[in-house]
Amino acid sequence: MTRMTTAERRGYQLICGDEGAMMVIACDQRGGMRTILADTPEEQAKIGTDILGHTKMDIAAYLARHATAVLVDPVCALPAMIDEGMLHRQTALLVGLDDSGFGSTPEGYRISKLVPGITARKVRELGGTGGKIMVYLRSDTPDANTANIALLKQVIDDFAAEDLLLVVEFLTYALPGEDKATHAAAVPALIEGGSRICLELGSKLLKIPYPGTPQACANVTAMCGDVPWAVLSAGVDHATFLGQVETAMANGASGVIAGRSLWKDCISLDRAVTKERLTDVALPRLREIQAVIGRYMPRG
Repeated sequence: MTRMTTAERRGYQLICGDEGAMMVIACDQRGGMRTILADTPEEQAKIGTDILGHTKMDIAAYLARHATAVLVDPVCALPAMIDEGMLHRQTALLVGLDDSGFGSTPEGYRISKLVPGITARKVRELGGTGGKIMVYLRSDTPDANTANIALLKQVIDDFAAEDLLLVVEFLTYALPGEDKATHAAAVPALIEGGSRICLELGSKLLKIPYPGTPQACANVTAMCGDVPWAVLSAGVDHATFLGQVETAMANGASGVIAGRSLWKDCISLDRAVTKERLTDVALPRLREIQAVIGRYMPRG
């Protein structure tokens, strides 16, 4: 199992709270954020990176400052989030490397993409505590993963050379012709299998979908050994995610990296409304998640 270097360990400490757990606010979405801010494709197309950037800065200023870190893409809000004083000095910064959307092979396999020009060195120049890469994996279909494994290995090697913390995220997806029920039944095995692929490539910190069952969470924990893993929200409603966090933490997770479940019904094109709802709606949700985390950390 690959262990963190001293520099990576320090970065990990910075994205964790005093109890040693991650509570990171994710707002690196672009296309998904546009669909929340506007109802029609025409209205969504009018939302530029400047508007997205202001929304992300508000999430950082009014929500993430109460968490341990914020995850932001380098397209919309950086370096302005720092230069304009919207990122609290105690809030660590993870910079997302993955570009919006994905490509496809002739077979319908998803191909992950990187934001052009964003390397480990650039993440450091942007003030990042670390980076985050997301790839799509289907551990039951090796041919689907060839390009994404190569991309992930490239990024892991780049961050290792820079001695900078890297969070590795993967998502599973339904293959062409695969119905929802079949895919849903396969999710626990797919998440265990995807975690194994990431670990074998040298990942030192995982951000993964909820594994689906307590046993699957425990299996991931056993597989990870000393490698910490955080559960992501995937946009489920807050009550559902709260239960997932409880199960994940009870079975060895080291925290949460969550976005839409906290803020998806709080952001608005009216920044005054965004500020109010982040404070009155999203922050109490965050406190509930922190209370769950606090029941399980520190371990020992």
